[in-house]
Amino acid sequence: MIKNKTGVWGELFAVRYLRNNDYKILTTNYISRFGEVDIIAEKNNVVCFVEVKTRTDDPLFRPADAVDESKQEKIESTSKQFLARFGMQNNARFDVCEVWLNDEMKLSKLNYIENAF
Repeated sequence: MIKNKTGVWGELFAVRYLRNNDYKILTTNYISRFGEVDIIAEKNNVVCFVEVKTRTDDPLFRPADAVDESKQEKIESTSKQFLARFGMQNNARFDVCEVWLNDEMKLSKLNYIENAF
């Protein structure tokens, strides 16, 4: 349950970051038969498929390191399905939002990586 709670908080902080930086949130937790994308947002006619990785202040590795090749393939397949389903011709980009939380689930650090893969 703690892991799930950490992920939810991370996604909330990521959505807030995106909105504060002029992204329009299209949907969150989008699920297809290929997998899930945490956040789908749009800015400057580019659809951004955002994977959020959240850790506590003392991780053994960077959160983005958890977005391995298998996860990338699932996100890419899901993005193609999403764009086709909604008839979107926009450019697509794959981003990763790294979120670090302290023991009280407060934001410690956020690193947004455009074109992460």
